[in-house]
Amino acid sequence: MTLAPTTADVWLPIPADEIDGLPDPGASGLNYRFWDGGADFPADPADCAFYVVPYMKGSAIAVRPLPAMTSLRVVQTLSAGIDHVVPGLGSLGPGVAVCNAKGVHEASTAELTLALILASLRGIPRFVRGQDAEEWRDGFYPALADKSVLIVGYGSIGAAIEDRLAPFECARVARVARSARTTARGPVHALADLPALLPEADVVVLSTPLTPETRHLADAGFLGRMKDGALLVNVARGPVVDTDALLKEVEGGRITAALDVTDPEPLPAGHPLWHAPGVLVTPHVGGSTSAFMPRAKRLVAGQVGRFAAGEALVNVLRTT
Repeated sequence: MTLAPTTADVWLPIPADEIDGLPDPGASGLNYRFWDGGADFPADPADCAFYVVPYMKGSAIAVRPLPAMTSLRVVQTLSAGIDHVVPGLGSLGPGVAVCNAKGVHEASTAELTLALILASLRGIPRFVRGQDAEEWRDGFYPALADKSVLIVGYGSIGAAIEDRLAPFECARVARVARSARTTARGPVHALADLPALLPEADVVVLSTPLTPETRHLADAGFLGRMKDGALLVNVARGPVVDTDALLKEVEGGRITAALDVTDPEPLPAGHPLWHAPGVLVTPHVGGSTSAFMPRAKRLVAGQVGRFAAGEALVNVLRTT
């Protein structure tokens, strides 16, 4: 249980008056400070007990105040992953809860995943370029129907992706997570089963967190086991894929890819991924939709309310 001190600062990347349901400052003893990653801190970081990390501002900004946050009890990200704050956790004292934004990004990320799959299979990028060139590029294109899909990273986002695959008449959906388990939809395989599962999949979706175990998970061996003509979709983190290995496969035309995240990121001008054949790139917008802010505000209000009441927090991924 995380108890709020008598008075404490809460750093928010959203103005407090825009978040319904936050505990009243007078009754709770909480002081709300707005900080969205600007050069100047809103107050002394040593007085901060609850830190909501600025969203999509990068690791350097996320961790910048952490060494001075000597009273910190909670780090709350607004992203599904916590990899961007991990580099700063070593500067914190014991007992700090690190929480992610489970429940905020599932709908938007799953929507984009389906959009990337359908756009890639049905040739939408080719049609858009054809429209620009006033060319009628008809013909037969692959369908998602009757395809086998492999979801690598079967947490809440992976499950949301499968929810949206259900109406598309896929031949099979296989699931992989860190460890094996059983769900209402069927078995979830362990990562160790990937070598046997990859050759069977027409579409491979990466939705796993970035950890030391998953960094470059999609390496030359992984990609080499994918069947000819298969599609790789990455909505996880860029470094889950070995970019050099992917370039070799797509430049040879053996597989295609749809990437919402890349390594490096942002993808710099002149990088070969921009123009690699069969590659669709979107600029890390899986969670950046109109659905984000209402869900983020609800999460923050609920977490701060639990903190003020001395109740157990949700979405705790680790404690320092």
